[in-house]
Amino acid sequence: MKTISLARRGAFLAGSAAIALALPTVAMAQDNPEGDDTADNEAAMGSQIIVTATKREQTLQDTPVAVSVTTGAQLEQSQVRDLLDLQTLTPSLRVSQLQNSSNTTFIIRGFGNGDNNVGIEPSVGVFIDGVFRSRSAGQIGDLANVQRIEVLRGPQSTLFGKNASAGVISIVTREPQFEFGGSAEVSYGNYNAVVVKGDITGPITDSIAFSLDANYNRRDGYTHVVNLDDDISDRNRWGARGQLLIEPSSDLKVRLIGDYSKIDEKCCTVANLVAGPTVPAVFAVGGAIDPEDPFSYNVYLNKVPINKIKSYGGSAQIDYSAGPLSFTSITAYRRLDSYFDQDVDFTSADIVSEVRDQTLKTFTQEFRVASDFDGPLNFLLGGFYFNEKINQDSALTTGADGRSYFSLLAGNPQVFNGVELALGLPQNSIFSAGPLTSEHFSMDNTSYSIFGTVDFEVTDRLTLTGGFNYTHDKKDFQLSAIAYDELSNINLVDAYIVGGIAQALQIPVSQVTPTVINSFATGAQTAQIFQFIAGQAVNPNVNPLLALVPLQFQPPFLSVPNAVEPGKTRDSDWSYTLRAAYELTDNLNAYVTYATGFKASSVNLSRDSRPLYGDYIPGPYNSSILAPSSPIRDAGLGVANLSTGSRFAGPEDATVIELGLKAQFPHFGFNLALFDQKIKGFQAFTFTGTGFILSNAGKESAKGVEFDATISPIDPLVFTFAMTYLDPKYDDFTNSPVGNLTGQRPGGIPTWAISTGATYTIEFAGGTKLIPHIDYSHESNTPVNNGLPTYNAALGNTKIFRREVNIVNASVNLQLTNGLEVGVWARNLLNDHYIMTDFDGVAQSGTVSVYPSAPRTYGAVARFKF
Repeated sequence: MKTISLARRGAFLAGSAAIALALPTVAMAQDNPEGDDTADNEAAMGSQIIVTATKREQTLQDTPVAVSVTTGAQLEQSQVRDLLDLQTLTPSLRVSQLQNSSNTTFIIRGFGNGDNNVGIEPSVGVFIDGVFRSRSAGQIGDLANVQRIEVLRGPQSTLFGKNASAGVISIVTREPQFEFGGSAEVSYGNYNAVVVKGDITGPITDSIAFSLDANYNRRDGYTHVVNLDDDISDRNRWGARGQLLIEPSSDLKVRLIGDYSKIDEKCCTVANLVAGPTVPAVFAVGGAIDPEDPFSYNVYLNKVPINKIKSYGGSAQIDYSAGPLSFTSITAYRRLDSYFDQDVDFTSADIVSEVRDQTLKTFTQEFRVASDFDGPLNFLLGGFYFNEKINQDSALTTGADGRSYFSLLAGNPQVFNGVELALGLPQNSIFSAGPLTSEHFSMDNTSYSIFGTVDFEVTDRLTLTGGFNYTHDKKDFQLSAIAYDELSNINLVDAYIVGGIAQALQIPVSQVTPTVINSFATGAQTAQIFQFIAGQAVNPNVNPLLALVPLQFQPPFLSVPNAVEPGKTRDSDWSYTLRAAYELTDNLNAYVTYATGFKASSVNLSRDSRPLYGDYIPGPYNSSILAPSSPIRDAGLGVANLSTGSRFAGPEDATVIELGLKAQFPHFGFNLALFDQKIKGFQAFTFTGTGFILSNAGKESAKGVEFDATISPIDPLVFTFAMTYLDPKYDDFTNSPVGNLTGQRPGGIPTWAISTGATYTIEFAGGTKLIPHIDYSHESNTPVNNGLPTYNAALGNTKIFRREVNIVNASVNLQLTNGLEVGVWARNLLNDHYIMTDFDGVAQSGTVSVYPSAPRTYGAVARFKF
């Protein structure tokens, strides 16, 4: 057992950022089987909560890191099933689930990305029992047997080896115990929600303990697909996990974990917010939408979405102590399979659908050594290795209504027949039902890092800390795709030029080869004629085919690697932390921290990947004939309608300056942090209505204040309050999809986020307890984004939609002395409605689609602990 002085000295070991304490509620009493009132109250005030934010066990109050902690008991009280629900308890955290079950984005202090493209790594790292989960599809399963969740805010690169430029979510589950015990839980709620959970633990021998836990979660969908008479946005998932804890001596501990989880759901709800000018065409071909009523929870689709996710793996953690040194090794392998099949025009017309099949295989190895010397100097040194292989096969399919729909957009039901005749294409081939694209993407990512911290105790109250991380990251990727649409495979400027040259030379179009074009364009007697033809080709008043350019959604794809583009990234970075921590009194600590963070390049593994401008320079209307010299053109690699964009976005570099106070007094504690955080090269991923753009913002910053307090005026009552104030800004983002955003506030980030709650424990004679609990989460009114590239751009980037969040959750639990608990609960008790995000309608210019928030859910629960 360490002495108090050693614990205080250890409080300043290894880490970054300043301070925080989010919602350390009286629910910790449930983890105290003896029911000791003193222990309950100490836990409620945070003095007994143990965290590993600095990769050492410390009390939360003594941890010099900006960390919010949610205990397992809090998760039970608020019926938090997964990380999507966690944001109601942690004001600096925002979580959104979008197109399907696998697309979840985590945002801390306004920074975060990584959804809807498997090549984009998140800026917020998620770790479960020390194992890095690289993609959101492997992070969103139901939380099983959780001891606590730590949300570390700000750059954490000096202690976490991969993608912690914005923060870290660390989930810690319960270890096997050498005393027999367990629990079982059954919950039933509206929408026929059934949740069953159970766990059991105990000894096998004096030195080996085991635990098994499993969970099942099924719920009907809360959104009705009217034309199919089916429901979506349901829950259908289960998981199981087994653990062994081996302790042959007091110096050695081995923890083995194996887990498997499966999701088979119909997700997610996309509703109409603005019915644009294309809506009549949807109805004309027999389709429908529920116009401009996003919270009716009625939608129209031509097929029910399929979302299937399998996630499984194993890990081995070895902890060994040798005097003042402790050694830790964590080895893990994981596999993730994610599949979805979805109607992506989100109408009942059969226009276009998408299939995406992804596989990720990940191996990680972490090793670290930490000291606990009696002297003033201590250190932590570690290394982290990461290897991941990604494969994705995906496709778009044109539906039976596609040709009719697009011909109506072109203004003439027979327009494509005339175009096919003029261009020599088979009749009824443009937008014919069948494959639109087929794609294969793969990436091999290998990364390693070396990290460490040194702590110097200048006096009993002053500790100086320096930390570093060196990361080297390499990615090798392959991109290939086939576009089947005949119209998109022809450049309409080039077609006009070829036809003009054929007419001038009086030869068949088939004989107008690149050599003939070059000779005609440079010939002494024909160059002037060529310039005249080219001028007509790019003039919409002369070339009627140009009216069809907006319908060339999926042009041919230039595969990578090629002679110009190697299909690889190589990134290296040094990150560091400098901190001074001072114990003003026995109850009050002060901090000042300067830290940097890093996230490596992200790769655009999608059909929207395009070469960089400079590697290729397209001509007017993406003409190849009129394209100027560029490496890709000169190498003969160009394909029809090739445009520019990005293959990858460069690294993110984060910095933070943070000041704070952390106080703990009898019956009252508070934490205050002031920070100025910046990310240079923030990786932005934006949907334009027909595709996604991946780009680097020059610089994004956020100044803010985080405050939380816990008050227990009398032993049974605990009030909690947590607040985040954010003032973010794009310091430099000149080339955003909606124009120059430099100096503007990033959309989707509320100025104020508040989480507050109250818990009252009523103890009856004999020890039975009645525990009512209520919590409230608020996000101030804010624009959903900085405008949509199609809808808002046409309005001068005005009429940007806004959202405000006001969520009330409540529960009442009766705890009997025999281990039985019964209760009732409600999430979103007041049925608050808000937009999670919006986007341009897919191939529906002027239409706006949204993801609406979930409606109220409620139910009853019975739980038995033994």
